[in-house]
Amino acid sequence: MPVRKAHSGAHEAHGDPAAAEAGDGSTDDSDLAERESRWNHALVGSGLGVWDHNYRLNRKYYSPTWKTIRGMAPDEDVAGDYEAWLQLVHPDDRDFVAHAIDRQNAGDPDYQIFQYRERHRDGHWVWIDCRGACVEWDENGVPTRVVGTDTDITARKEAEETLSRLSRRLDLALEVSRIGVFEADIENDVVEWDDRLIAIYGLQGAARKIGGDAWAKSLHPDDRERVLGLADRSVESGSDFQQEYRIIRGDGVERIIRARSAFFVDGNGQRKLIGANWDVTEEVALRNELQRAKDLAEARNRELEAAKESIEHLALHDYLTGLPNRRYLDKMLDDRAAECRVNGLALAVLHIDLDRFKQINDTLGHRAGDAMLQHTANVLRHSVRAADFVARIGGDEFVILCAVDAASKKIASLAERLIRELRRPVRYEGHDCRFGASIGIAVDGGAKLDAKQTLLDADIALYRAKGLGRNRFEFFSASARNDIVSAKQLADEILIGLERDEFVPFYQLQFDARTLDVTGIETLARWQHPVHGLLTPDRFLDIAEDLDVVSTIDALILERALADRRAWIKDGLSIPKISVNVSARRLTDPDLGKKLRALKIEPGAIAFELLESISLDDCDEAVAANLKKLRKLGIDIHIDDFGTGHASIVSLLRLSPNTLKIDRELIRMLPQSAEQRKLVGAIIDIGRSLNILVIAEGVETADHVRILEQLGCDTLQGYALARPMPAMQIPSFIRAGCWRLGLTAARGLQTHLRRALPSRRVK
Repeated sequence: MPVRKAHSGAHEAHGDPAAAEAGDGSTDDSDLAERESRWNHALVGSGLGVWDHNYRLNRKYYSPTWKTIRGMAPDEDVAGDYEAWLQLVHPDDRDFVAHAIDRQNAGDPDYQIFQYRERHRDGHWVWIDCRGACVEWDENGVPTRVVGTDTDITARKEAEETLSRLSRRLDLALEVSRIGVFEADIENDVVEWDDRLIAIYGLQGAARKIGGDAWAKSLHPDDRERVLGLADRSVESGSDFQQEYRIIRGDGVERIIRARSAFFVDGNGQRKLIGANWDVTEEVALRNELQRAKDLAEARNRELEAAKESIEHLALHDYLTGLPNRRYLDKMLDDRAAECRVNGLALAVLHIDLDRFKQINDTLGHRAGDAMLQHTANVLRHSVRAADFVARIGGDEFVILCAVDAASKKIASLAERLIRELRRPVRYEGHDCRFGASIGIAVDGGAKLDAKQTLLDADIALYRAKGLGRNRFEFFSASARNDIVSAKQLADEILIGLERDEFVPFYQLQFDARTLDVTGIETLARWQHPVHGLLTPDRFLDIAEDLDVVSTIDALILERALADRRAWIKDGLSIPKISVNVSARRLTDPDLGKKLRALKIEPGAIAFELLESISLDDCDEAVAANLKKLRKLGIDIHIDDFGTGHASIVSLLRLSPNTLKIDRELIRMLPQSAEQRKLVGAIIDIGRSLNILVIAEGVETADHVRILEQLGCDTLQGYALARPMPAMQIPSFIRAGCWRLGLTAARGLQTHLRRALPSRRVK
């Protein structure tokens, strides 16, 4: 008890109440001492802080324990200022404490016990349980002495608060989770339900203590027997009960309950059951829906897996023949190579290409071609071992992979058998379809086996087999690879050369056969190779055609020739006409006319030389249209290499070229062969009759010049007059007239020789 407010007229004092009693002479000193000792020990042991307020004697006593509770020293004096002490009381408790003290001092039994918080010396709050009572009254019945004890109940309060907090949390958790709790007295068959459980079962208004049969009656009829049986077995064995079941609520609604319970023995030794129930109807519905969704997803996954397998099969197999495709082959190459390395075997690759297959497609249609491909696939399947791998890699090409002994000759036998079987005629809709096969073979083994390179080697061998006449097989050789590698390197260099502008025009002058005046210039393509020097078309033209860049080279040479002609004219040099070569591919270009118009070519300044081997007799519509556009642009048409191709007189009449160029092979033997002179003379006569100029190329000697002049040829071109030269040499060469001096000297030498040698007839 704290320092208390004194009665009016009294002043506060401190002292021992026992001593005060002795002062009254009411008790023997020895008995008092013994009694005081006994009570002191009891009080110290109990942890009670004793206080004694004797208002009649104006004395107040506070025991050492009372002081210790507040953080004071046992021998410390207690200040008597009531208002100062009241400030140590917790603000929330202050008014209550002041009122309680007044009522306790007045002897009100309702305030003999109360609790409050007081600040400890170190600053924290101490919970105090104050118990006091009036023990003496004056003659007017006014209390004059109040005695009591204070107890530190801070720990208990904290424990109660912790327990209360946990209880609140548990109650909130049960409320949030909608869990209802029950406790069952097994022996007395009584169950106590909380409010939540009563609400769950729809039994609003029912007593909290319910008979055990109430739960059984609420069970769904279809679940009752099963659940009660499980509950009975749980009671008998003392095991926990966990189950889901349906109930019919008090309002008739069906719900699903999840129940869990466990047994325990209370303090009286009675066996009881405590458990929890919660409504899981929505959860079960969701679970069932998720299960249905899962089942559906699994079914769809199975369908997708099947579809995936089908897609993968389609992705790795040829739809027409059912054989593995190129993608599958790429995967198998490394696998088979690895197996060969492990087993010490060699990998043989057979690259098969059908011969004359295109003719079947063109004559009988693609359905016939498909049938032949399916036939080929069956032949290959039945001709190889089960462990061998057969694939169709595109079009009419197939590949076989075999693991063989390095020294085995079985691969050659297999290739012979395949060629033999594939040459047999195949009956299709009343027709005998005949085709064959060319096969390239490459075999490699050892630790450094490279399957992809082996496939490339087989392709090189196939290229060689086709080049040697088809319907045969060839094994790969290093020399064949070198040829391919060289061609590939040259192709790369051609493309680089186009980027670097390495292709340049050279010019060979053309002369009037009678006057030897310059009548024109033929433009010749040359490649200024950075390593090999100046290259003529025979070194690069075939590869350029494979690369489909001949048209590009033609266009480039034409542009350079036009620029050089403008430069010569600016320099005062008159060049009547420049002729340039044009490839067959360029003649089919639908944009050729547009490209030529963009060059703004002067009419009559340019002639296009067409090789007779272009097959002028059966020009398609695109070529005919472009030739017509050339004439409209004022570009002359020359037929090059006439006499060695297959142009007919009819084609000459239809095309009406400006000029024919007799091939050098017909010119070369003119001095030695009368037959050649007759043939060349006939060509010149044809040209004259059709009003077509005739140029002879390959004029190498003075005899060529003389004979062609005698035969009536219009124009001469060849080394006897001028060699091909770069644009910068043309002006000086023409101005010097070097060809006239050289030709005069040659003729003089020939006259001298004829006079000096015996006369004989030249054939």
